[in-house]
Amino acid sequence: QLQLVESGGGLVQPGGSLSLSCAASGDTLGSYGIGWFRQAPGKERERVSCISSSGGDTKYAESVKGRFTISRDNAKNTVYLQMNSLKPEDTAVYYCAAERAPFYCSPSTRMNYWGEGTLVTVSS
Repeated sequence: QLQLVESGGGLVQPGGSLSLSCAASGDTLGSYGIGWFRQAPGKERERVSCISSSGGDTKYAESVKGRFTISRDNAKNTVYLQMNSLKPEDTAVYYCAAERAPFYCSPSTRMNYWGEGTLVTVSS
């Protein structure tokens, strides 16, 4: 069974950057499409970005397009989310989730595995 662990969250000032990692164990990450989701207090969980199992296709929410970059290193069983030009509205718990290939970028209800999340706080 696939286990996912997020890391890299923290407190950052507006305009700053953070790099999140999603490390997998228990199975081969290359067999899964991966999504990054976030949930802010009092709001529904939303998908921020997603990537196909090979890394050949990526998608972004309009709110983060041009600021966030998703990537993966299947040899290291890790997916990354580079977040630049952070805004206070990016404050949320960020989760990575996996679904079995060939599917990717599905809604959250169709994801097979979830990590515990990492908190990102953007504040001065």
